[in-house]
Amino acid sequence: MDKLDQYRVFIQVADMGSFIKAAHALELPRASVSAAVQQLEASVGVRLLHRTTRHVQLTADGAQLLERVRLLLTDVEEIDQLFQVRQRQVSGQLKVDMPSRIARRLVVPALPGLLRSHPALRLALGSTDRAIDLVQEGVDCTIRVGELHNSNLVAQPLGHIAMINCASPDYLREHGVPEHPDELADGHVCVGYASPTTGRELLWDYLIAEQQAQISVSSRMIVNNAENYISCCCAGIGLIQIPRFDVQHLLNAGTLVEIMPEFRAAPMAVSALYPHRRQRSRRLVTFIDWFKALMQPHFEP
Repeated sequence: MDKLDQYRVFIQVADMGSFIKAAHALELPRASVSAAVQQLEASVGVRLLHRTTRHVQLTADGAQLLERVRLLLTDVEEIDQLFQVRQRQVSGQLKVDMPSRIARRLVVPALPGLLRSHPALRLALGSTDRAIDLVQEGVDCTIRVGELHNSNLVAQPLGHIAMINCASPDYLREHGVPEHPDELADGHVCVGYASPTTGRELLWDYLIAEQQAQISVSSRMIVNNAENYISCCCAGIGLIQIPRFDVQHLLNAGTLVEIMPEFRAAPMAVSALYPHRRQRSRRLVTFIDWFKALMQPHFEP
């Protein structure tokens, strides 16, 4: 293993805090990962990592080297691509995570075009509705919808998607059509949605006079994923708030009906997050640009 590969292994171990996780992410034997770090330590003449039975931590020298080799490997990749302008080939594996509904409804149907345009690209797509640890799970980029919490990740805003209030025709025939959120406390039932991070049922949001307001609503059913949330609404169990793109086909078919259009929730931000600004590889930039163009028709103007 050459010095650059040793650097790559060292970065992976340092980021993941584990030789085993790094070996899995790099698809290398654990012994090869351990040997690469030992060889690197021998060549630079200092200990780079503190090893315990449960965790691996950087030494002061290791932290100093880590930042330098990140920059070095980014420069190496840029040099490798310097004379590939003509073919502009995007290659290698990119691990991406995103909400399951965006993956299933929008991204997967459009992937054949992306893969045809970049035949050397290999995409590993994860679909979750929870916030993941990119470094620990070896993910290059995640797409997140909604408010972002403080983190060390680099966030690239992409746009905002419209939110709407929905009900099924059967529900409206039985309970009537609400015209204002204040009516939700009187004879109406909503489908509860449990926050993926806290597990608590989310409040009902809406804008009034351009100010955001929240109310607690009655619910007889609480779910923790978008598929069940929409299915409960279609079954007439209660009202929901949902991104328009998620249910546009159901609105077109008359399976769901928009209600209280004057009192929608604020549009939700869509962002791409990745660990380090200097690790914006060509494949990462290509994917984010492609994804943003794919989402553009669903973004608020």
